[in-house]
Amino acid sequence: MSREYVLHPFNAPVELHVDYARELNEQQHAAVTAPPGPSLVIAGAGSGKTRTLTFRVGFLLEQGIPADRILLLTFTNKAAREMMRRVSDLLGQDLPSLWGGTFHSIGNRILRQHAPLLGYQRDFSIMDREDAKDLVDACVAEAEIDVKATRFPKADVLADIFSLGLNTQRSIPEVLAQEYDYFENLAPQIADIKERYILRKKSTNAMDFDDLLELWLKLLKEHPEVREHYQRRFQFILVDEYQDTNALQSELIDLLAARHHNVMVVGDDAQSIYAWRGANFQNIIKFPERYSEARVYKIETNYRSTPEILNLANAAISANVKQFEKQLTPARKSGLKPVLVPCMTASEQASFVAQRMLELREEGVNMNQMAVLYRSHFHALELQLELTRRNIPFSITSGIRFFEQAHIKDVAAYIKLVNNPRDELAFKRLVQLLPGVGGKGADKLWARFQSAFKVIPENLQADARDTLLPSETSTKADRNPVATALQASASAVPKKTAVAWAQFVATISQLETEPVRGKTDKMIRLIVEAGYDEHLQENYANYRNRLDDIEQLALFAQQFSTTEEFLAQLALLSNLEAETDEPANNDNEQVKLSTIHQAKGLEFDVVFIIMLCDGLFPSARSLDTAEGEEEERRLLYVAITRARNELYLSYPLIRMMPGGSGDAMQQPSRFLSELPKESLDEWNLKTINPYG
Repeated sequence: MSREYVLHPFNAPVELHVDYARELNEQQHAAVTAPPGPSLVIAGAGSGKTRTLTFRVGFLLEQGIPADRILLLTFTNKAAREMMRRVSDLLGQDLPSLWGGTFHSIGNRILRQHAPLLGYQRDFSIMDREDAKDLVDACVAEAEIDVKATRFPKADVLADIFSLGLNTQRSIPEVLAQEYDYFENLAPQIADIKERYILRKKSTNAMDFDDLLELWLKLLKEHPEVREHYQRRFQFILVDEYQDTNALQSELIDLLAARHHNVMVVGDDAQSIYAWRGANFQNIIKFPERYSEARVYKIETNYRSTPEILNLANAAISANVKQFEKQLTPARKSGLKPVLVPCMTASEQASFVAQRMLELREEGVNMNQMAVLYRSHFHALELQLELTRRNIPFSITSGIRFFEQAHIKDVAAYIKLVNNPRDELAFKRLVQLLPGVGGKGADKLWARFQSAFKVIPENLQADARDTLLPSETSTKADRNPVATALQASASAVPKKTAVAWAQFVATISQLETEPVRGKTDKMIRLIVEAGYDEHLQENYANYRNRLDDIEQLALFAQQFSTTEEFLAQLALLSNLEAETDEPANNDNEQVKLSTIHQAKGLEFDVVFIIMLCDGLFPSARSLDTAEGEEEERRLLYVAITRARNELYLSYPLIRMMPGGSGDAMQQPSRFLSELPKESLDEWNLKTINPYG
């Protein structure tokens, strides 16, 4: 009679013999050598968080915990690779049995083992963003929704709505009411599309990125034997950047840790700045409530910044009520005080930043170690212009440059077409925004439009580019040559495009006539009011941010006396933006421009924080709630703590106001009044008259 003989995996014992007391400071040492049980490690900016986690893994291994009983969760692939590399360096060997990676990669690993329990095969596909969009489009078609009659959101927006609901564990009606109120009346149809999407994914054996978390959680909740297996397996769970976890991730962690309670979460509540994408600040704040036996460790020694910068950071965050109080203490010697620079205008602010950068470069500071941080992308408009004028190379770490964004190029295309009806690219860009018009259709319409436009006499064609209109007695073709040619091209328009084409013609007609034509800021606002705002709602999840960008483009346009001058400047900026990937004189140095959100985790020798005006930073929308204002204050704290040696804070005293109503005095950010005056040096700018 045969019997079973169980082979247990052999793990060579780890013999590190690390002198933890020598390698770590006192606070790090306390966290690394913490006894079993739940632990919350509040790791201040620049305090060696990654080092603490790495040594914690080494300590557990040295205590005899098998590597495959440890789960290390991070947020990005880069962070996961760095953490695993450091663990390997500490051990002097790779440790393949250690479960370490992003939430999504660990979810994928577990789901591959148990997919049949959820109605999937183990070889399921993981859809990228484009695949998911195509599948959502198929569901909308299947539901036979007249997307134009109902102004239904595009697939990209629907995918964002579904994702936000899953990660924050809110229903579709809740997400719409709180984030997309302009689609609230479509809640039943959108919920139906979501259910169709779920069924389609299962029938095609495909998961999207969010499924790797949602289905992982579903697996643990609905299958006790699987849940118990992983609860037993993962004796120790370590979580990086815990302040950025959302509701779904928090529940996953709590469920996995329910048996042993050996969960150590590491993060900084003062750097919780991602509520807009679903991160739940309450996860870190209420951790001691959820785990009543939890020990809280604070790591407050900062190895990055000078004492003067840290004093400012401590003061900046002190007004927040909901926080774990801590005091960043410096490991470095004293340096320069942070500088406050009031400027007369945004253009003067840009001149100051550019000039100071060049001075610092002469003093030996590498431009790669200089950064300009701002609350929103449009805050750097004037600065991009000034850096371009001075041939200072720069790169933007927060994605596509302002003037190259789709919505900015769309609006510019309207103005280009009215100004130059022979602009084929502008024409085709606009008509392809219309339903039912693709590349070939755009070619056909362009040919018809050009034929129609040639019928209009040359002197009237010239009027289409003239900011001075013909007399009131002139014909409609005189006053609206572009719109007239568009109207004459209607016979080439597909039937399903007819209504949208009529609206397009009407918009162009309004742009060509008084009192709009030639006044670029008014033209931009009319484009939005004439229906482009609806296009933004339907196509982009960040509709409000894009609307803000366009309003700032209108304000930017007010400084130019003619439309031609505005378009020329736009072209100059766009072309030079493309060239900054190859800086002049083969110089690889580039100043970094970034939103603060994108700069989290980075550090620079010199940091400029600009546009510290109330309503800009903090943003006007954030001030609706106390929670919003506190998150903005945390954002300032993150910005300040990016600086190693020098820090400059600036704001304009005067800004152009919306609607062409002229300039208005600007209130400095309320956060500046919370900073002790003795912690700042104030510089008063003085302009030298070259003519005496």
